[in-house]
Formats: sequence, structure tokens, C-alpha cells
Amino acid sequence: MFTQTYYNLKLIIIIMANNKSALKRIRITERNRLQNRFYKGNVKKLTKLFYEHLESYKTSQNIQDKEKVKLTVSALYSFIDKGQKKNVFHPNTASRKKATVSLELKKIK
Repeated sequence: MFTQTYYNLKLIIIIMANNKSALKRIRITERNRLQNRFYKGNVKKLTKLFYEHLESYKTSQNIQDKEKVKLTVSALYSFIDKGQKKNVFHPNTASRKKATVSLELKKIK
């Protein structure tokens, strides 16, 4: 039997795998979980930030606020595309997220 200890966020996990391939699958699953969490979390944060900047631009009509919106959109698109490339998002999901943001962006122009 193979044992592996993970120290994950104040939680000690001892894994008892029956063979090397099972231990490898556990490591791969943990790596993919962290990667998925990184991309999905950042897309959520950037989407919320986009809507905040959009609301501030709608009220002020300031050029600096419009630049903030554009920068947030480019970062958001980048994270969505990278997440799709790494199979975090299904292609249709990524397309839908980008289309929703694009629709909101067209409303202010």
C-alpha cells in the first residue's frame, strides 16, 4: 500500500492508495481541482468587477471608468479563453459567458 499526506488548508489528508496508478490519479485530481477553482473563481470575480465598473460608468460617463470597463473585459475574456483551452469550461459555456458580457457592453455604446 502507498500512503501520501496532503496538507490542504488546515486539513491533513492521509491517502491510502492500493497501487501507484491510484496514487497518481489522486494527485492529478487534486491538481485539476485547484486549476478549476482558480479559473472559475477568477472568472466570477472579474464578472462581478465588470458589472461594478459598468454601473460606475453608466452613472458618471467618465472616460477613466470606460477604460476600466475595457481592461476588465479584456482580462475576463482572457481568463475565459484560457479556461476553455484547459477544459475548465465547455466551449458553449465559455461562448455564453462572453456573449453575455458582450451584450452588456453593447448597451453602453
